[in-house]
Amino acid sequence: METENSKSLTQPTQLISYSKAKELSANFVAQKSGKHVTSAGQEDTNAVWFSLEELEKFVEYIKTEGNNQGFTVDGVRIYLGVYSNNETVGRAGYTTMFMTATGRQANSATPLSGGATSQDLTTVNPLNYGSMGNPPKMQYGI
Repeated sequence: METENSKSLTQPTQLISYSKAKELSANFVAQKSGKHVTSAGQEDTNAVWFSLEELEKFVEYIKTEGNNQGFTVDGVRIYLGVYSNNETVGRAGYTTMFMTATGRQANSATPLSGGATSQDLTTVNPLNYGSMGNPPKMQYGI
């Protein structure tokens, strides 16, 4: 029975198991570890952390801002990037992950390109500046 404080749970359709996530992380470390080194000679980032609060604010922001600009936001695309060498101390040369809204024009039944995939909404600012967490984790599940 659902109480006033509880919600029914609808699980995402693209969940993976702990063991699959651990396998993917181990594969990354085995195949990429030591091969990706920053210009400062440090092993590169392989995980980025965002607080739940920041993610919730981002989802609300992209829905609102996208709607205000005449778009229907239908997802988030995550990109890998590398900070330039003149970035702030502690980030120069490191890999980062940033998220951008995707969608289509609100009055269109198809994505912006008319293709099968949603397009990046480049007029809605992406989210960046996550951290490696505290303490940083270099491999999932370890």
